[in-house]
Amino acid sequence: MDAFYASVMLRERPELRDQPVVVGGGHRGVVLAANYPARAHGVRSGMSGTQARRLCPQAVRLAPDYDAFSTVSAAVLEVFRRVTPLVEAVSPDEAFLDVRGAARRLGTPVEIAERVRAVVRDEQGITCSVGIAATISVAKLASRRAKPDGVLVLPPDQVAGYLAPLDVGELHGIGEKTRARLHELGLVTVADVTELPVAVLQQRVGRHLGAHLHALAHGTDRSELTTRATGVFGYGARSGAGEPDRSMGAQETFARDSADRETVLREVLRLTAKVARRLRTAEVAGRTVTLTVRFSDFRTITRSRTLAEPTDVTQEIYAAAVVLHDALRLRGVGVRLVGVRVEGLVPRARVERQGVLGEREHGWSDADQAVDRAARRFGSGVVRPASLLP
Repeated sequence: MDAFYASVMLRERPELRDQPVVVGGGHRGVVLAANYPARAHGVRSGMSGTQARRLCPQAVRLAPDYDAFSTVSAAVLEVFRRVTPLVEAVSPDEAFLDVRGAARRLGTPVEIAERVRAVVRDEQGITCSVGIAATISVAKLASRRAKPDGVLVLPPDQVAGYLAPLDVGELHGIGEKTRARLHELGLVTVADVTELPVAVLQQRVGRHLGAHLHALAHGTDRSELTTRATGVFGYGARSGAGEPDRSMGAQETFARDSADRETVLREVLRLTAKVARRLRTAEVAGRTVTLTVRFSDFRTITRSRTLAEPTDVTQEIYAAAVVLHDALRLRGVGVRLVGVRVEGLVPRARVERQGVLGEREHGWSDADQAVDRAARRFGSGVVRPASLLP
């Protein structure tokens, strides 16, 4: 994402987009993020608020909204996972996607990149930049060079020539201390590194760093992704081996803003069915149902409801979402986007559902399982709620 934290904060303050803006950096705090006009004055994340004010006294300071960051980050990850299940999230605002398996369905990597960027811009009101390459480090470098709001492709046959004149500090994962150490050894550019045999490089900087640096300089580092989530303010985090994602969700932007309750709730039901099916496939259940609504003016609100026990049942999740929707009293208000998310996930095997006196032997949970079996045999959508039929 481009200046992620600042961009999220500026969605509600469009009048500040062209002004220097700093997120965080209070009296004794550090800067969490700065937009591009502030960066032009030298303001960077991680510096003290005092230093930021000295560099750019006219900057507008905004307090961070971590709930908004979490919601947007999780939603963007959902956009990525619509493209491919092979997503490696490395931070709240950055991920690698392996799109080799999506080419037949969605087109070339450039077409996929533009599709992702358009959806993120439309659904979340922020921009992102995409680097396309055959390996992790080169894709990362390309994404940095594409900023802001761009796409850069580095084909394998162009990588060597592109990397050669760059400072070694440009390579992915090379920090300031390592850069300074390499400069002291006379390894200033990437070309300086590629001229040395790997054995000589290992002798100078150590076996592990030497091998890694050799691969980075030649653009031959890792190309396979690790899809285990890294944690995004509690979204998508894993607490240990075998633990599920902490939340799953889906959202959709209407082709045309709608103020009709039935239209909105039909979309909520469709999203709920999708999320519940994913929960059952992953063999997890959750207690907290979250509804996100974005209005015609891009104002976005999120409301949550915690259930008595974790569930993966479509109708139970939908019922909670309807309560949240109706509590908003949206009569006559145009809705641009709706989203449904289930949070606080636990393995389904740990959930012991409490029986209800008078409950039928077979209920909605059994119906969901029957639908899942039909979908596995005949394809998704073969059985659906009647209100979702064309």
